Amino acid sequence: MSTAHDVAKYILEKTGPISAMKFQKLVYYSQAWSLVWDERPMFAEKIQAWANGPVVPSLYEFHRGEFQVASWQRGDVSKLDPDARETIDAVLKHYGSKTAQALSDLTHREDPWRNARKGLPDGERGSVEIKQADMEEFYSSL
Repeated sequence: MSTAHDVAKYILEKTGPISAMKFQKLVYYSQAWSLVWDERPMFAEKIQAWANGPVVPSLYEFHRGEFQVASWQRGDVSKLDPDARETIDAVLKHYGSKTAQALSDLTHREDPWRNARKGLPDGERGSVEIKQADMEEFYSSL
């Protein structure tokens, strides 16, 4: 199985520099659609429902404090099989032209993030995991 770092590296090779918020949302959507289209997770790392949307904490550790992420030193894109690459490419085609704020707003309207944030006031920090089962159920219904 590939890692979130492999996915991150591939995304940045395709997009070039992007905001940290957009970067995190594209990794999230890659995982979500892999669960639906490929019927498997793309990576094992957890995704949490933070105030501004889904975040992979293990990636955040490496871009903390950066508004824009230009490259990724970790990861190995050769670990992504053809199905994973096809899924990421489809995610980039569909979501890649959207702004970071538009992607954040979109995730805020979707059940996986909302379910993980139940009971938390808007804007409050949180670290509840977004369950893969919630992601698969929601995105397969679209």
